[in-house]
Amino acid sequence: MKRTWTIIGVADVPSSVTWYQTLFGQPLTPPAHDYFGQIVDADGTVLLCLHGWGVEDHPPLMSPDNGTPGNGLLLFFLVDDFDLALQRARTLVPRLEEEPALNPNTRAQEFSLRDPDGYYVTISAYSP
Repeated sequence: MKRTWTIIGVADVPSSVTWYQTLFGQPLTPPAHDYFGQIVDADGTVLLCLHGWGVEDHPPLMSPDNGTPGNGLLLFFLVDDFDLALQRARTLVPRLEEEPALNPNTRAQEFSLRDPDGYYVTISAYSP
């Protein structure tokens, strides 16, 4: 396996694309479609796909009413600009789900927040 493309159902693809691009400090660019967008790293790696609810016949993406968005899913991202990501995150949400702290397992600083659709997002400091 080379990589995975995580796809989440969202209520408003353009708004979610802007939210994630802001969180990651990326240039704000609109998605290719109103119903599907990708968050892509500078090297072209797809970090996350955002799919409108009920647009196609993908059973788990038909409606958010079929389950609680984010239940059983943790979006976990490593960033190389942790302090700036924290500043950007604080502009996106009224409060963090978890304030920055050292994760004893990864030995990295992390914080967590909820995206506009309620998905739990953890940002971890990348250290090569």
